[in-house]
Amino acid sequence: MIDLAEVLPRRVDLTQPSVRASRPPAQVDALVGEIRALKRQLNAVILAHNYQVPEIQDVADFVGDSLGLAQQAAGTSADVIVFCGVHFLAETAKILNPGKLVLLPEKDAGCSLEESCPAPELAKLQATNPNFYTIAYINCSAAVKALSDVIVTSGNAVKIVNAAPKDRDLLFVPDENLGAWTMEQTGRPMTLWRGNCYAHVEFQRDNILRARAAYPDAKIVVHPESLREVRDLADAVCSTERMITYCRDSPAKRFVIVTESGIIHRMQKECPGKEFLCAPVFNVMQMPTDNCRCSECRYMKLNTLEKLRDCMKHRSPHLELPADIIAKARAPIERMLEISARA
Repeated sequence: MIDLAEVLPRRVDLTQPSVRASRPPAQVDALVGEIRALKRQLNAVILAHNYQVPEIQDVADFVGDSLGLAQQAAGTSADVIVFCGVHFLAETAKILNPGKLVLLPEKDAGCSLEESCPAPELAKLQATNPNFYTIAYINCSAAVKALSDVIVTSGNAVKIVNAAPKDRDLLFVPDENLGAWTMEQTGRPMTLWRGNCYAHVEFQRDNILRARAAYPDAKIVVHPESLREVRDLADAVCSTERMITYCRDSPAKRFVIVTESGIIHRMQKECPGKEFLCAPVFNVMQMPTDNCRCSECRYMKLNTLEKLRDCMKHRSPHLELPADIIAKARAPIERMLEISARA
């Protein structure tokens, strides 16, 4: 028999020492001081994804989702971009800023979704239909971006798919769940690449139903990379950035958040007086997958304050890309940014 406490959403306060790195506050303050001094010395900008640990979010110049981070990278005047996220996000910054130094605190911060779509395999599929118009979710490699017609994020996928040429056969890569949700919203048929994000597909329908029963006053807010069985139970399906505005604008006071748990920290800061519950995740044995019972991206969480400090101090690891990949990948990213900016 499973203890009910193990299957209900958990109140998560990511600002508390129990769920932060086990370091004395004075050590954290010293690291933050070093990072800020290095930032001034390098004329650097620090960009952090919503899924980063709280102390990295707190030291960053900008915290956001993939679209916001791409926009910040495109418009920065800094000499150095320090990208606290995963490899494909840092690649996007390098593609948009080929002359700048782009640092990634953890070189092995990859992405299971990105790895599910190797560029050679995509090229083989594209060769089967010359009429394919390839729409690539930003969670893909620079090489896949270079093979694409336009890039999307979870926040702008609907707008960009609606803007796609009507006479082309749409191919959506690599996230099949985001692609399916986008088809539902737009009515545009698409061929979907069979890939998904391991951190989002761990959420299951039964867990969300338990959350609904336990907290009937709570709004269920779900990321579109989740399974359809989970999306269908949501009060709102949103990108991470839209999740924050939804919770801020909603009259509700309690929310069950169905995405990577790192976003809770920013929600607590920007939506004071509201309660956020982290949806539980389970393995095939229907047991919690980890001690905190929340979904965490192990790649996003590879970045730490120490690694952030060290990469700035040593200007390494830094990201390099072949010139031809940069040239080919830049066009679909800029096309995304241009369409996103339209009224």
